[in-house]
Amino acid sequence: MQSTPDPSEEPTIRLGQFLKWANLAESGSEARDLIQDGRVRVDGEVETRRGRQLHLGQRVTLAYPGEDEITVVVEDL
Repeated sequence: MQSTPDPSEEPTIRLGQFLKWANLAESGSEARDLIQDGRVRVDGEVETRRGRQLHLGQRVTLAYPGEDEITVVVEDL
């Protein structure tokens, strides 16, 4: 019999940490500012919580003013 995967065992990372890990922010304070300014979207929705848990397959988009948007898919945690 196959068991259902437990979502609590799935690897996650906090949004602020992910922005640093993916080189989208140089520091935690820059990540915080980007998130609070509404420049970060998760799966197309603006996210203002730095502690938001990201899961594999989610798309994080960063929009700098006057520049192209950058989208990174959470693939490796």
